[in-house]
Amino acid sequence: MADLSRHLPLSNRPRGDESGVTGDRRHQLAEVVRQAHLLTGGAPDAVQRFLLDARLDGEFHGRTLPEIADALDAGARRGIRPLTEALTALLRLAGPREVALDPLTSGAVALYAVTRTPRDRRAVVRANTLHATDAGWEFGHGPVREAPARQILDFLLGLGDVPPPLSPR
Repeated sequence: MADLSRHLPLSNRPRGDESGVTGDRRHQLAEVVRQAHLLTGGAPDAVQRFLLDARLDGEFHGRTLPEIADALDAGARRGIRPLTEALTALLRLAGPREVALDPLTSGAVALYAVTRTPRDRRAVVRANTLHATDAGWEFGHGPVREAPARQILDFLLGLGDVPPPLSPR
């Protein structure tokens, strides 16, 4: 049997300080909300659409996006699901516009999304390595499919229908 532990995080990598490893995504979530503020320009309809899509409307009703971001930064721990919902809402809001994606955020959301994406999309990327050419992350095993992080996320989150292409390498 192959040694599967080499594929597990925090297992057979060179040892180092891992005290900063956490599942708390509140600061990343706050940064996504700040980016949404830049994209909406504070326009009430766009802000409301983002909050509904990100499932933040009930908890933060009547607050501005900067206030929400500050509350998230100072608040309770947040997991990967709320971050995924907010990043999906941000990418939908952005449409074709460029969005600055933090590599840690895009990688964490992509890894989570690949386990939650519909079966037909999962079949496309199964037994492949997904490599974000602009973010420095990759995961999986097998032939490499590489693209910018945004294209990978668009496909995994159901925002686009073009899968990352197979790499000739």
